[in-house]
Amino acid sequence: MLTVGLRGLAYWQIEVTGPNHDLHSGHFGGAVANPINVLCKMITDVTDKDGKIQFPGFYDDVEEVSKEERDMVAQIPFNEEDYKKSLDVEELFGEKGYSTIEHTGFRPSFDVCGIWGGYQGEGAKTVIPSKAYAKLSCRLVPHQDHKKIGQLVVDYFKKVAPKSVKINIESLHGGQGYVCPIDLPAYKAAERGFEMAFGKRPIAARRGGSIPIIATFEEILGVKTVLMGFGLESNLIHSPNENIPLDMYWKAIEAVINFHLEFDKL
Repeated sequence: MLTVGLRGLAYWQIEVTGPNHDLHSGHFGGAVANPINVLCKMITDVTDKDGKIQFPGFYDDVEEVSKEERDMVAQIPFNEEDYKKSLDVEELFGEKGYSTIEHTGFRPSFDVCGIWGGYQGEGAKTVIPSKAYAKLSCRLVPHQDHKKIGQLVVDYFKKVAPKSVKINIESLHGGQGYVCPIDLPAYKAAERGFEMAFGKRPIAARRGGSIPIIATFEEILGVKTVLMGFGLESNLIHSPNENIPLDMYWKAIEAVINFHLEFDKL
């Protein structure tokens, strides 16, 4: 595959405050709102049973991908059972109406990246904590502006937070999505370079990760970027023992050289 699309990103930290100090859960339980309970409820309500994100206006600028591109993605070899087995999960979850590959390439997502609060030491301590925290992120698709989404989410949580708690939410980071046209001459050169190195014509596919500087190149320099990655699922990206097989490393060098040779002919 040749990557022709990247998702954007928006990231927040949220703080929920209840009482002004930790409380005895026997003396106060059932009478005072627990910030962790409130935070978990607000987060749970963000997605419905079909995986649809419930922030008002969230999908206003989401690009609907053409049937032609969806048909191309359907050609990508993918075994859902092997995918689940590699992750040690029995069932997948994603927005209704889209395939697993489409979930990560075409559609936005919402995730809790971290959550904490209350007693976390050994044994038991019966407290209602004063505060609860979470780090939240959305992967965005092209045309969704991370600044617009960032404010939209801040406004949403401030609106839905019950009066039993105080809420503070801050946007920490963001970046725009990106799409490379497959009729771009430089893309065609990369396509030929990959075919020469690997013996097969690559399929154009959008990927789920974010590289915000790519959109910045387009915005400031007015140029498109051709993305030539050589990763495999077995590379364990962002995990311990991240790796690349040597045969892929050599093929990658060959493909990049071929790209430059083909691009020089334009």
